Amino acid sequence: MEEVVELLQQIAPEITAVVENRYTILRNIYFNQPIGRRALSSLISWSERQLRAEAKQLEQQGLLKIDQKGMELTSAGEEIIFKIERFIYHLRGLNPIAQWIRQRFNCGYVSIVPGNADEDETVKIQLGKEAAKYLKKTINHGDVVAITGGTTVAQLPKAMDKISGLKDVMVVPGRGGLGERVEIESNTITAELAKKLNAQYRLLYVPDNLSPETMESIMNEPGIREILQIVRKTNILIHGIGGAEEIGRRRGLSKQEIAAIIKKGAVAEAFGYYFDKDGKIVHTSTSVGLSNTDLKNIRIVITIAGGANKASAIQAFLKYHSPTVLITDEGAARKLLKLEGGE
Repeated sequence: MEEVVELLQQIAPEITAVVENRYTILRNIYFNQPIGRRALSSLISWSERQLRAEAKQLEQQGLLKIDQKGMELTSAGEEIIFKIERFIYHLRGLNPIAQWIRQRFNCGYVSIVPGNADEDETVKIQLGKEAAKYLKKTINHGDVVAITGGTTVAQLPKAMDKISGLKDVMVVPGRGGLGERVEIESNTITAELAKKLNAQYRLLYVPDNLSPETMESIMNEPGIREILQIVRKTNILIHGIGGAEEIGRRRGLSKQEIAAIIKKGAVAEAFGYYFDKDGKIVHTSTSVGLSNTDLKNIRIVITIAGGANKASAIQAFLKYHSPTVLITDEGAARKLLKLEGGE
């Protein structure tokens, strides 16, 4: 595939530009259909005139239908968008970057989704789809799957096809909640994923940042102890990575508390731990669930994070722990390459 892409770029570079543009249109329509031309042009930052010309061509090719409701993909359009993803991956030269990251940080597997989640929300959906695909092929009978919250991780159960035939699978939250929007809370994502896996699930209703005394009292509750015993048996962990300041706000910390954490050098947060740029833990939130010492006992750790703005946070976490799987996007991967002095 890489040889074919290289030849096309040498012989007809204008063709590869057209392919990328039309892929962008098809992908954004697929995730937002039906959508009007004005809304789509705003979404992908194109002029309506430019979009009109490309949409007309796609309609003539039978990949797009346009009516009063807006634009939608035909069945042929949906089929081709999935076939072309791999081509775009190689067209943008992402395979060498994925291999560089894998070797640099000793990851078992690295998947890079084309695009930048900071500029295109559909990229988060793609990240969820990649994570769902990997989970589907690696989950076993009797596995305990722990999952954290967040906007990107929340896309995983939405992208997951329903699976039948798995036996004795349990899905649990990886940590206590942040007290944020219910749709991106770990408990909600846990229940949604369990439904797709046809699995059992247990929820953990313990908010973060309680006083040590209150936390100790809650952890002594028989029901909480029982759930934590299951969480400690996690075989597969799916988690995101957040920027230290971003997560501080989501946890409801005051400006002074966030400033104190940042002053310690924190740039990243994952499952309750704040890391500096060298991957050292500089602050820990009071919450229940998996701890950093549990990571070494987990068979598969799937880390999902995208967007160029997340690159330094991803870098910090990867210096702390080498996950089995890193699923990220082009924006974060290229920025990470630059931060590490790669070419």
